[in-house]
Amino acid sequence: MTVSTSKIHTILKILRDRYPIVKTQLMHETPFQLLVATIMSAQCTDGQVNKVTKQLFKQYPDAKKLADAPLNKIKKIIYSTGFYNNKAKNIKACSLAVLDEHQGIVPEDITALTALPGVGRKTANVVLSVAFGHQAIVVDTHVLRISKRLGLTAMTDPVKVEYALMDIIPKSSWSDLSLQFIYFGREICDAKKPQCDDCPLVELCLTIRKGAVITG
Repeated sequence: MTVSTSKIHTILKILRDRYPIVKTQLMHETPFQLLVATIMSAQCTDGQVNKVTKQLFKQYPDAKKLADAPLNKIKKIIYSTGFYNNKAKNIKACSLAVLDEHQGIVPEDITALTALPGVGRKTANVVLSVAFGHQAIVVDTHVLRISKRLGLTAMTDPVKVEYALMDIIPKSSWSDLSLQFIYFGREICDAKKPQCDDCPLVELCLTIRKGAVITG
């Protein structure tokens, strides 16, 4: 799929004008806390994660204390985020790995991050972008959906979408675009009920131009 440079620039400008300042909604004070919060955010709202981490980090604010925490206590605290059994196991195992393999310091490297339990490229890119200031494309459901609707890529695999977007989006815009897509997905380009009449990108929307029924 070929995407013109002018289309890319138009999308970037419209989103930048609409969302000039973007930042993660996950509350954290350290890279480690962001790492844990992002692991918990899978299939859960940022708002709910923030409610949970407020209690979790009060008791276990760093890798050492969370690694030593009883698994059942972690499960009890994070229960409301869903899939709490797997999340709790991953959080504890990840904490142990950060402590044992990286002296309690979250690594600033995609390979080292994705080697941690429960950490995929999405979580790793969030940490690299937000905690360390690297340019990274975070592919969540909003980014997947909007990229497809705008005709930026026909890929559906998150990793392939990440690399496809990296090929066509200027690197200086990677991190902001990921968050702008998330903001835009929440406000306008909903999975089931997109607000097409109010969409500033509607003329660039491949789905609309094809006359297709909007789906996720």
